[in-house]
Amino acid sequence: MRQHRWVDGRVFVQDTVSTSRPAAGERLHDTFLASMPSLTLGLVRARRSSLWLGPIELLRFGFPHVTETAVEWPIEGGWVVGKPGGSLRVEAEPDRLVVSVSGYRPALPMPLYEMTQLPVHHLLVRLYMLRIRGRVPPARSVATASDRYRAAAIDLGFCAALTVLTGRRHRMRRFAGIALGYHVACWSMSGRTLGGLAMNQRVVAVDGSRLSTAQAVLRLAAVPISLVHGRPEHDTIACTEVIEG
Repeated sequence: MRQHRWVDGRVFVQDTVSTSRPAAGERLHDTFLASMPSLTLGLVRARRSSLWLGPIELLRFGFPHVTETAVEWPIEGGWVVGKPGGSLRVEAEPDRLVVSVSGYRPALPMPLYEMTQLPVHHLLVRLYMLRIRGRVPPARSVATASDRYRAAAIDLGFCAALTVLTGRRHRMRRFAGIALGYHVACWSMSGRTLGGLAMNQRVVAVDGSRLSTAQAVLRLAAVPISLVHGRPEHDTIACTEVIEG
């Protein structure tokens, strides 16, 4: 679940993920910033209490306050910060993980922030919380590899048929666009593609919740990595699972 609101130019954002295994505040402190390189495929680096995109310091945090179940950093500056102030808090409640930003003043104007930076924030903190939650216990019975291949073949056949029916020119580009729109819409709306319906399976986040649109896009973009390695790396990257039912 996610929510955000604006108050006098300051933004308040909260993302939550259910979990049955609470994490200690010290672990949240040690893993949150350190996980950003892997979550962004190496694009963003963590140096001390800052996040960097190449030579650009995106975010600079102050000294963290660590409790038994949470960690909170004051926001002090960086390229995406309009004015210092506010905080980033990561907390483990009894049945959920929560990442909240309070009183943050972004450098971008509100419409641009909501179209660009906010979706990236939601995606990264969701992936982080799902990784902390882990895949145990699984949401439901995991689909077999053979059933997944059959479902994928049905989906590819459907996208190919639509490509042929919509014209003869630029078929590769149309196929890519159709496959992108089809998979992202199906995964983020219901978790089921036509192949999934036929094989009685669906795609969910590792906590059993529905995929966000950004998470669905990331999963699809990572499929080539799975083809190279011969295993479902796209599910590991996007923190997703293919389950029965």
